[in-house]
Amino acid sequence: MNQEDYAPEHAHGTHGDTGDDAVATRRDAGETESSRASRSWWDRNADEYQREHGAFLGDDRFVWGPEGLDEADAALLGPTDALNGKDILEIGAGAAQCSRWLAAQGARPVALDLSHRQLQHALRIDGGAVPLVQADAGNLPFRDGSFDLAFSAYGAVPFVADPVNVMREVHRVLRPGGRWVFSVTHPIRWAFPDEPGPEGLSVAASYFDRTPYVEQDDQGQAVYVEHHRTLGDRVRDVVAGGFRLLDLVEPEWPAWNSQEWGGWSPLRGNLIPGTAIFVCERSETATPPAEGRGRN
Repeated sequence: MNQEDYAPEHAHGTHGDTGDDAVATRRDAGETESSRASRSWWDRNADEYQREHGAFLGDDRFVWGPEGLDEADAALLGPTDALNGKDILEIGAGAAQCSRWLAAQGARPVALDLSHRQLQHALRIDGGAVPLVQADAGNLPFRDGSFDLAFSAYGAVPFVADPVNVMREVHRVLRPGGRWVFSVTHPIRWAFPDEPGPEGLSVAASYFDRTPYVEQDDQGQAVYVEHHRTLGDRVRDVVAGGFRLLDLVEPEWPAWNSQEWGGWSPLRGNLIPGTAIFVCERSETATPPAEGRGRN
C-alpha cells in the first residue's frame, strides 16, 4: 500500500496489519461501514498498538496526542483539583490510560471504546478498577445528563461518518455547563504525505478534498476508514451539536520529545501543527438538538 498519496494520520500515526491484499483508496464510506471497519481494525491491531506506544502512553498518564501535551499541565478539562468527584466519560478510551489518571485525581471516570480487544488491555492493566463500556460513540448507552465532563483523545471522532451525531450524543449525556474536549489530527495534515521526514513537508493533496481515506480488501469491504473534515467543518460540527467553542489548542512540539510516531516527528512538529484540540462547553440553558436521541 502506498499511503503517501492519501495523507491521513492513522490513529496517532500507527497503522497496523490490515492484510496483505488491502488496497488504499479514497471513496465514500457511511456510518455502518465505518463503524464495522473501525471495530475490526482495532480488535486486530490493539496488541501491536499497546506494545509500540504503551511506554509513551503509560498506564495512568493523560496525553492529548503525539506531541506529549499532558492534561496535568494543560488542564483542558478544568483545574486538576476540581476533578475530584466529577463523573467523566472517555470516548475511544483504548486501554483507559487517561481515565486511570482521572481516577487518581478523585474523579469517577467511565471508559468507552468500540474495540473489545482494547478494553481487554484496560483490564490487563488495572483488573477492572475503571468501569469499561463497549459501545459506539454515535449511540451512547447512558441516560441524559449522566456526566459532568466528556473527552476523547484521538478516539472515535476521526473515524465516524457523522461527527455531528457524536456531538449530539455527547451533548445529551452531559449535564448543563459540562465540558467536552476532543483531539484529532490537525486538518491541515491531510494535505501532506503521512511521512515524518522531509518528504512529508510538501503539499501532496487538496486540503478541501473531504473524500474519506479507505483501505479495503479484495472484495471491496473497508478494513480501515478515516474521515477528513476541514478546521471550519469541525467548528461547525461542534456548534451543530449544541456546544460553544471555548478554545482551539494547537500543541507545539516540545524540545524534550525526540520520538517519531507515524507521520509525527520533531522535524514536522516544529513546522506544521499535528494535533487540534477542541475545548467545548454545553450551554447552561441549551436543550439537546431536536435530532438528538434521548434516553430515560
